[in-house]
Amino acid sequence: MPSPSLPELHLADWRPTKDTLHLYCQIVGKVRLATTSPRNQWWNVPLYVDVRGLTTRRLHHNDATFDISFDFVDNALVVRAADGRSRSFSLGSSVARFDAQLHDTLRGLGFDVKIREEPFGIPIHTPFPKDEEHATWDLDAVRRYHRILDWTDAVFEEFSGWFNGKTSPVHLFWHSFDLAVTRFSGRPAPALQGDRVEREAYSQEVISFGFWPGDDNVPDASYYSYTAPEPAGLRDEPLAVGAWAPSGDGSLALLPYEDVRTAADPKQTLLAFLESAYEAGARLANWDIEAFTSNWCPPGEQLRDLQATAAAQFGRPVSG
Repeated sequence: MPSPSLPELHLADWRPTKDTLHLYCQIVGKVRLATTSPRNQWWNVPLYVDVRGLTTRRLHHNDATFDISFDFVDNALVVRAADGRSRSFSLGSSVARFDAQLHDTLRGLGFDVKIREEPFGIPIHTPFPKDEEHATWDLDAVRRYHRILDWTDAVFEEFSGWFNGKTSPVHLFWHSFDLAVTRFSGRPAPALQGDRVEREAYSQEVISFGFWPGDDNVPDASYYSYTAPEPAGLRDEPLAVGAWAPSGDGSLALLPYEDVRTAADPKQTLLAFLESAYEAGARLANWDIEAFTSNWCPPGEQLRDLQATAAAQFGRPVSG
């Protein structure tokens, strides 16, 4: 039976709302980008899961300190200043109106921020101030999405604690709209010929994990993992659950959210997927797995049992 704590959320059921929320997050994310100091792998730009929605955490502009939060409980966008002032407005309008209201709110508090007023990295190109098309708002779907993010964030945090090396925060990248966490080998990666964003994001060897609500490339909500640079033979490695899929010139390990939601033990199923994808990438890329195992990681026998139990739900063996 599905876990009562995890709601159903198929992309087809809320795609127009998802696109509206994605564009809202791009606008707020660009304000964050404009008001934070650069960090490696763009760690200064994502949003974070909050108890009531999503948040920028603390931002600085001139002499002002403030934050911006999506409050999905009260269905509001909230801007709070360090001096105690706050302003908010309701969510659910067109992207153009949301953009105008956000800038009016910031201006009213005395610290409006200029951003590049156009979407980034998605097949939507209408400038924010002109986008009246994206205005669908299904609040129930948004709240279910937040419930999934909150649950997933907690599982990712536990999984992060199993690793002893450099690890990113668990954060939501607003350009691709995925909740992600990344592990690093500590070695530089070969230089990419891509744009500035990709060159910085993949300047080191990484194994990444995340959750997508779905898009044109991944047609429904899914968990994923990839190794970059991708070692030869990765797609031939067994996974406890999920499957490998081609992605550009590389491979993605994908596990449908619905498989997790309906599993007998969703948390253990997701952890088994994350661990098996990590082991596959780290082994083939010659990471020092033993050295990277933290004191909080379950011992090897428990990890094997975790994967075997999850695999058995889907009628597949897992090699030890």
